[in-house]
Amino acid sequence: MHYHLIGIAGTAMGSLAGLLREAGHRVTGSDEGVYPPMSTMLEELGIDYATSFDPANLEPQPDIVVVGNAISRGNPELEAVLDRRLHYTSGAATIKEEFLRSRTVVAVAGTHGKTTTTSILAWLLEAAGLHPSFLIGGVAENFGTSFRLTNSDIFVIEADEYDTAYFDKGPKMWHYLPHIALVMNLEFDHADIYRDEIAYRFAFQRFINLVPRTGSLVLGWEAPALREMAAKSHAPVESFGIRASESPSAREGHPRWYADGIEYGAKGTVFNVYHDGECLGDVETPLSGAFNVRNCLAAIAGATSAGASWDGIVEGLRTFRSVRRRMEVRGEVRGITIIDDFAHHPTAVHGTIEATRQRFGERRLVALFEPRSYTAQRREFQEPYREAFRGADRVILAGLFHPERYDETTGMNPEELVASIRDDGVDARYIPKVDDIVSTLMPELEEGDIVLVMSNGGFGGIHEKLLAALEDGAG
Repeated sequence: MHYHLIGIAGTAMGSLAGLLREAGHRVTGSDEGVYPPMSTMLEELGIDYATSFDPANLEPQPDIVVVGNAISRGNPELEAVLDRRLHYTSGAATIKEEFLRSRTVVAVAGTHGKTTTTSILAWLLEAAGLHPSFLIGGVAENFGTSFRLTNSDIFVIEADEYDTAYFDKGPKMWHYLPHIALVMNLEFDHADIYRDEIAYRFAFQRFINLVPRTGSLVLGWEAPALREMAAKSHAPVESFGIRASESPSAREGHPRWYADGIEYGAKGTVFNVYHDGECLGDVETPLSGAFNVRNCLAAIAGATSAGASWDGIVEGLRTFRSVRRRMEVRGEVRGITIIDDFAHHPTAVHGTIEATRQRFGERRLVALFEPRSYTAQRREFQEPYREAFRGADRVILAGLFHPERYDETTGMNPEELVASIRDDGVDARYIPKVDDIVSTLMPELEEGDIVLVMSNGGFGGIHEKLLAALEDGAG
């Protein structure tokens, strides 16, 4: 088959292109602004793509056109597809029909932790000798890629709640035929897609309702909404969470999978794993933070449901190497460490700051944050961000991304947020431009400082600019 992907340079679409290529199909595509690492990956895969949208890209006529969810009406290539009545579909539907329908699908959903947990889960199954196929929304460092196609019956996939395409506004995860479903947690997010929390919860309730009786549902027990949904599951429920005594939100009994004896350190985390009150043994992981203990527990429960051995799980946790852009150390110059993290929801920001503290101890923590996602720029999240940043020594807030989308009643007020953080005793400043952030920080940074950069976008290349400026200063 000849597949043509409009919007091929997106993370999900590029990975789908790779999967289709591995399956033996001819793959072409088009996009604008194609840069490394996606341009490099497509070239290495031998996939031809155009760097602009044009009806000419549809010659010779492909068998199927896959329309990315960032593509909307008015795109000249899409308009030609509609005019010519070509066969078109979405990325999620293509994944379902090409790769999932004939396999046992292990799908990982939730507001936070999807990419990390999907990566852990895939590696645990690999360490247990099950060699799964997978599709992840980030590069899993153990594999060096975001996708893989094998002969295994098991396919591990990150199940995103974002919308599918301009003609299918339902979430991608509804397409993924979950046999084993992991739902990590649930907090309102993606305010650009969901009108309110009720709509957001409904997306997950319907996803849970797709799991067959012969499957398994792994749920984060510390989310009250998920505990309510568990009662309606037709599949057996494997709940997980840190013990209730350590988690005030989990008052309604203990989860089936839980951790005890947790020890955080500079080299990672050690904890005991319990299932239905029985201690299965202790595990160690290079990951830091309570949220990563939860991610590991979910992956353990999911891997067990998929048939992984305990020895394979223990070895997989010990050797897991994380995911790019999840507390990723980008460099250290003059004793100053630059860390990159994808955190953008207040809960994720809080958890990342907490984990950084646990990993690096009393070193001064400078948090840089770009409010880029729709959620990050909403006014109702302003107070939660204030609470999230209390764990930092210093906070610099960058400018809003496309602030014209909001007015005074709907958008975050950066000056107000910074002032409230200062009221909590934390040194905080609002510096809209990236170059000004770098020039302001350079004379202030000292040996031993940790600079934690958080954004779900590129943040204007601030990581490289910081490291280059530090190198220049060292010279």
